[in-house]
Amino acid sequence: MTGGHVIAIDQGTSSTKAIVVDAAGRVVAKASAPLKSSYPKPGWAEQSADDIWASVQAVIAQIVKGGDFDIAGLAIANQRETLVVWDAATGKPVAPAILWQCRRTATVCEKLIAGGADPMVVEATGLSINALFPASKLAWVLENVPEARGLADDGRLYAGTVDSWLLYKLTGGREFSTDHSNASRTQLFNTGTLQWDETMCELFGVPSSVLPPVRASDSRFGDVAQGVTALDGGIPILAMMGDSHAALYGHGVRAPGLVKATYGTGSSLMTLTSQRVLSENGLSATIAWSDADGVVYALEGNITVSAQAAAFAADMLGLPNSAALSDLSQTVADSGGVTFVPALAGLGAPHWNDHVSGTISGMTLATKPAHIARATLEAIVLQIADVFSAMEKDIGSRLDGLLADGGASSNDFLMQLQADILNRSVTRSDQAEVGAIGVATIALRSLHATSQVSDASRSVFDPQADAADWRCNTKRNWTSLLAQLMANPDKRGSMA
Repeated sequence: MTGGHVIAIDQGTSSTKAIVVDAAGRVVAKASAPLKSSYPKPGWAEQSADDIWASVQAVIAQIVKGGDFDIAGLAIANQRETLVVWDAATGKPVAPAILWQCRRTATVCEKLIAGGADPMVVEATGLSINALFPASKLAWVLENVPEARGLADDGRLYAGTVDSWLLYKLTGGREFSTDHSNASRTQLFNTGTLQWDETMCELFGVPSSVLPPVRASDSRFGDVAQGVTALDGGIPILAMMGDSHAALYGHGVRAPGLVKATYGTGSSLMTLTSQRVLSENGLSATIAWSDADGVVYALEGNITVSAQAAAFAADMLGLPNSAALSDLSQTVADSGGVTFVPALAGLGAPHWNDHVSGTISGMTLATKPAHIARATLEAIVLQIADVFSAMEKDIGSRLDGLLADGGASSNDFLMQLQADILNRSVTRSDQAEVGAIGVATIALRSLHATSQVSDASRSVFDPQADAADWRCNTKRNWTSLLAQLMANPDKRGSMA
């Protein structure tokens, strides 16, 4: 099969986007649909799995309505670690989709760690035990949703990340599988043997029978069923990848040396490694993708609250949006000694502490709202810098620079702060749908049409020579406050 267009879907936490790419690798159409999350209890985060599917149907309908494209294939990049569990016979979810941000299983994870299970889990999966990952979420569903265990015993329960759910819906219930990148984020998949790990399943109380078969990222996963979307039936699904992995691929990274950072609700940093590297500095060993050439490994750090901190602070300060927060932050030369740790859902990589809460420190009578705004943006780039530094420690060599994408990366001031705090160049993709570009590239390769979707529009931010003192002072304040919070995590939600 050659020629034709590919629809690449990027199903994210706050919206679902889609692009249409032609055989020459040019983006010729776009669509998007918003998606809501709910927070029914402190620390809980959910979405409707049916709403996720409806948002995909919506962007496909927009594409079909907007132009007469010869669609040769479909590709999926998806929010990761979000768990969907459904009845395989009816296609109905048995519970809301539990988001990657959800901390409802934090206590269970702490008990497993206290029992000494973490080294075994890291050795098998590359992931330290944490509520972020779907393993404990699935255990929670099996224990707390009355019908779930019975359906599992009857062979009717399916559980998977969002890619598996969308594949099932797109194919009219005929296909149920996932790819290596998504499987590697479940904490149930052995990234060394490339199999579901029975020891992990036993540890978390999960029957492996409910999990999808795992395939290469560039597999032909099935065909779109007639009548489930605005597309004609029979269109092949040519690629699936986790969105962060797809973004790394979309940046054109094929060898170690650079770090990709996605600035979204949270942030994911990922860098390729020449082999499977088990982190000693709070990161995850993961599978970047897999194709005909084999499995490609990476190190990753997941920050729980990143750009979401700006939206939170804007609301607290009575500002209309994050853009207004950024404008306010630029009215002062620095944060005036104010430091904000946005642990609004605990701390993710590389610190991993669910008990730390959001804290603002260093305020005086001279503190203005602009200082708090500035401290919020600094917090975003400081969290990125912590993960970047941990990657260098694990790899044992200097990383060359940062590749940025995601909604908040469009903020030039934020990107300059990032370059200054890292003292490295930051290269931003000015194409908003880098994850979709990455998975479209893999799909097009399978059609033998092109090797890389065009993403020529980039902006480079070099560190400023006069930023050294600011960098030193800001890092010192940040490190000091983090140390205090890690030592006394129960000092919750404080302002000092």
